[in-house]
This record gives sequence, structure tokens and C-alpha cells, in this order.
Amino acid sequence: MSSAWPRDGFTGLLGIEHPLVLSPMSLSGTPALAAAVTNAGGMGSLGCAEMSSGELRESFEATRALTKGPFNINFFVHQPPVAPSDGAAAMREKLAPYYQELGLGEVPELSCPFEPFGRETLELVLDLEPDVVSFHFGLPRPDMIDALKSAGATILSSATTVSEARTLESAGADAIIAQGSEAGGHRGSFEEPLASGTVGTLALVPQVADAVSVPVIAAGGIADGRGIAAAFALGASGVQMGTAFLPCPESGASPLYRKVLAGLRDDGTRLSRLYTGRLARFIVDRLVDEMAPYEDDSAPYPLQESLTSALFTDSTNRESADFGVLLSGQAAPLNRTLPAADLVNTLVAEARSVLGK
Repeated sequence: MSSAWPRDGFTGLLGIEHPLVLSPMSLSGTPALAAAVTNAGGMGSLGCAEMSSGELRESFEATRALTKGPFNINFFVHQPPVAPSDGAAAMREKLAPYYQELGLGEVPELSCPFEPFGRETLELVLDLEPDVVSFHFGLPRPDMIDALKSAGATILSSATTVSEARTLESAGADAIIAQGSEAGGHRGSFEEPLASGTVGTLALVPQVADAVSVPVIAAGGIADGRGIAAAFALGASGVQMGTAFLPCPESGASPLYRKVLAGLRDDGTRLSRLYTGRLARFIVDRLVDEMAPYEDDSAPYPLQESLTSALFTDSTNRESADFGVLLSGQAAPLNRTLPAADLVNTLVAEARSVLGK
């Protein structure tokens, strides 16, 4: 592994050149983006939590066709949701004016848009023989972890507190992603109270690094070489970055998404439960802004998504950002528009320059 990095626990674990992980982004990640990051010496990722079996196999095989290096496939392991007894009547009532405004009819009844990682998905993953499997919202059952490890997969998972990091290490994680609150997308919190999992990256990473013996990957608010160097100074062995790669031509971000990101300010994002029922960092839009007082009426994750998905689909079709589910971290104003490989090379050069000083 390269001697240019202060510690090589993560690069050595995976046999990669650069300690940089592409965040798994279910809405904007693509096989082309994942493969480009891997081929540039980092590790690409696919966000697979909401994929059907057919979509998972197709995306995996498309990525494998573009790279021989390791890449990560990511899944959610949330507890199966229990619908509230009132059928989320309060939330449906609050959303009704938007449905009426857009001509979408009645707000639908609650339904479960996708299931957590389970036996069927495990069997498919074992058949695919991935190099790396990562999880959000904890880890699956010990027997599943054992099966994945026996098949040669490296296991990663996200922690938003020191306690969660210790839990993940004890449960078999080979490396831990310390996800600071600056990160875009869903918080990986899985220990109650979930609201406590909003520690910033600067405070979280060194505490996690001190608490566990496995490599720590810093995530949240890292957008350039300065951030990568800072992560190593805090005790990390690598970084995970997602928002920084959204402007890349290989990403699946829509033209509208790219335009909004390009004009984003540092205060343009917010943690909200309103789209899915769990805290995630979104670019502030009409729903996140206007419905903020009603966060507590959100249905359990991911049932809330069944109430808001029609708003997202309508905004997508109209090329409107009103209900666009545009995820972003707080460092988006630092983004550069480069091909993914060029961005990796730029980030590495910047980080090495800072570390060399």
C-alpha cells in the first residue's frame, strides 16, 4: 500500500491504493460512477437498499464488467416497520393540500415501499460474490454476517455514536464508517434514542478511533484534500465521500439536481424525517421547509415514503425542485465538476500536499 498515507489499515484491508470510498447513493449512484472510482484506486459503491433482485444483479454485473477491482454493495437493516394505529392520519391530512395542488388525488394509505436486508437478498448476494458489503442502520443477524464473511466479503457499517461503533465492532464489522451529522443522506443511527446520532464529524471521528481497533472511515463534510488530511489527523484510516461526486458526468444526478447543487450555500441543507420517516440530510425544499413543524407526525421508516413518493415522482416529471428528494451534505459548495477519475486524482494530490506539510 502507498506509504503516502499516515496509516494503511483500510487500504491494506481491501488491497486498494487510495483510502477513499464512494458513498453508496441509491438515487444517484451508477455502475459507471462506482467503477470509475474503483479504477482510479479508491473503492466505488452501489446503493442497493431499494433495488429489486433483478435490479441488484443487473447493477452488480454492470459494475463488474467495468472494473476488476473491489467495490461495495450497500443495504439497509432497519427493523420491519409497524404501522401506527391511526394510519398516520395526521400526516396524511397535512400532505393533502399538496396532493390537491398538484392534482394527484387522495394521499395514499400507508404501505411498505421496500423490505430490510433478509434471507432472500442474502442468498443473491452470496451468489454474486462481492468483495465488500456494507450496511446502514446496524448489521444483520450474526449468521448472515458469518455467511458473508465465509464467502470472502469484507463487512462495513455506519456508526453515528461511539456506542454504535463499539456495537458494530463486537458484531463483526471489519471497518466502521464514522458518519458525522454533516453527511448527506440518511443517518446510519440504530441505537435509541436515534436523535442522539447527530454528532459532528470533527468530534465523532477521534472518539470512534479511540474506541475501536478496526479501521475507521470518516464521513460527513469532506469535499477536498484538506478534509481528507483532517480525517487522518483525527485518527481515521480512510474517508467516505458522496456529495462531492454528484457533479461527475458518471453520476445519475439529474440536470436539475446538478443545477441546485451548483447554487447551494453552506446553510442550504437540513436534517428531516419528512420524506422517509428517518433523519436524512436534504437540500431544503418546500416539504422540508413548510412541513418542519409536523416532523413528529411522520410515519415510521420507511412507511412515510409511501406517503411522499408521489410528490417526488411529480416533481421529477415536472423538473421541479419543490419535492425533489435532493440529498446533499453540508460541504456541497466545495464541489468541483470533474470526471470521477480526475476528481479522485485531484483529491489524492490535494490530501498528499496537505499531509506533506
